[in-house]
Amino acid sequence: MKKILILANNSVGLYNFRFELINELINQGFEVYFSLPEQKDEAKVQLIIKTGAKHIQTYINRRGINPLEDLKLIKEYKKIIREVNPDLILTYTIKPNIYGTYAANILKKPVIMNITGIGTSLTNSKLKKIVVNLYKYACKKAKFVFFQNKSNHTLFISNKMVEHNKTVIIPGSGVNTSLFKPVSETKDDGTIKFLFIGRLMKEKGIEEYLEAAEVLSKKYKNIEFQILGPFEEEKYKEIILNNKSKQIKYLGTSNDVRIEIKEVNCIVNPSYHEGMSNVLLEGAAMGKPLIASNIPGCKEIIEDGHNGYLFEVRCTSSLEETLIRFIELDKNERAIMGIRSRSKVETEFDRNMVIDEYMKAINYIVNKGR
Repeated sequence: MKKILILANNSVGLYNFRFELINELINQGFEVYFSLPEQKDEAKVQLIIKTGAKHIQTYINRRGINPLEDLKLIKEYKKIIREVNPDLILTYTIKPNIYGTYAANILKKPVIMNITGIGTSLTNSKLKKIVVNLYKYACKKAKFVFFQNKSNHTLFISNKMVEHNKTVIIPGSGVNTSLFKPVSETKDDGTIKFLFIGRLMKEKGIEEYLEAAEVLSKKYKNIEFQILGPFEEEKYKEIILNNKSKQIKYLGTSNDVRIEIKEVNCIVNPSYHEGMSNVLLEGAAMGKPLIASNIPGCKEIIEDGHNGYLFEVRCTSSLEETLIRFIELDKNERAIMGIRSRSKVETEFDRNMVIDEYMKAINYIVNKGR
């Protein structure tokens, strides 16, 4: 039986966006192992284990830049690869991509890497030069490098970080259109509800969202701004939990975002950078209009004025103007936007498209040699 090892940095992302791929690998007779920082008893880990995949706990400091920690991670990856002896390794996110591929190359194991997003490390970070060189090495050693949007692909090609002939552009992580589908609201009280979903940190645009919510809540009484997600940066906990406006509501976290999505009128993603926004894909699949920053990873999903609106990234006034455009639409116009969102996802972002690309690459490597 051929073995696949998956290296990732969190169970939520692996379960939410790769679960169907893992299932397909198991169904096609592969033995699947997955490496994550979470323990075996964590809920999402347990759900992945139920497919028949085998869990390996591996500590990763996702945002840390301590070189000693990273050296430990490389050592741990080498140990895992020796023990599992996989026929192929799949990596996701920056540290598994770079350090997993480095360890795999030492042990002569093929890798398919996925650039899930570039983050600040490749835009305005002081670490840019180091990260570029690390990625150049990793991409050189990988068999295939998957990109979730054309902009990231162009960045890597123009900086000579990857050879064009080993790249594949996929529609993000795709979305399971059977799982995420339009559902009627439980109640419609005439309030226009906006929903922000994501880790609560500056780079996700939470400051702009809160600032726009404060201003517009004073102007319109029939609107509500909801926030769903964990506190990644502690300062936002005090700001959000001590907020006095009844029109700004923190919903906590969710084990099934479909519950929260179905009750709102619009998904808002003011993020500074994305690979391909899963929040927008899931909202669109459920027939919701979308508002987001005009950035790669969002603008592919939103056709401005068709199924939602785009606004200038990091610009509160632009977000406010865009929210007002949506508020002043009539109910029928908002409904039509939602129908268009669903249609776009069905034709361009179905998760089966992503799985098909992966299976083609996996079978090519496993069946035709390295």
